[in-house]
Amino acid sequence: MFQLSAKGLEFVNKELARYESKYSAIIPSLYKAQEENGWISPEVLEHLSKVMGIPIAHIEEVATFYTMFNKQPVGRHHVQVCTNITCSMKGAREILRHCCEKYNVAIGEKTADGRFTFSNAECLGSCDTACVAQIGDNYYEGINSDGDMDRLLEKFK
Repeated sequence: MFQLSAKGLEFVNKELARYESKYSAIIPSLYKAQEENGWISPEVLEHLSKVMGIPIAHIEEVATFYTMFNKQPVGRHHVQVCTNITCSMKGAREILRHCCEKYNVAIGEKTADGRFTFSNAECLGSCDTACVAQIGDNYYEGINSDGDMDRLLEKFK
């Protein structure tokens, strides 16, 4: 059963007090819960509902609408490759396929060692530097070959 840490609870309570409507605290509270749990599980939704006094359906609506919330467990390094039009035209889908083949996983699955999860991202907002990948909170631009991606991933041992 998931429960926020004492610091996590303090954070959520500050967010609840910060806004005129407690519903405005859902996104920052989901971020904090994901930081502590790694993903937004049903237990996370239930716990936040109780802590925040908000029906679980409202929290789940937000969690499932936004792509920055993981709906399943991910590896230590969540590698999101932009596969929107510009990046796709420059080979992003092939780069993502290469990663999945090299690490023997399907899109969205964790590698056997738990190190990586590879996902496609709709747009990472850097078309002029395509191909772009986001790993954690960092963006990596100008990935133009399987070799570029392999060299980048070597940094995440």
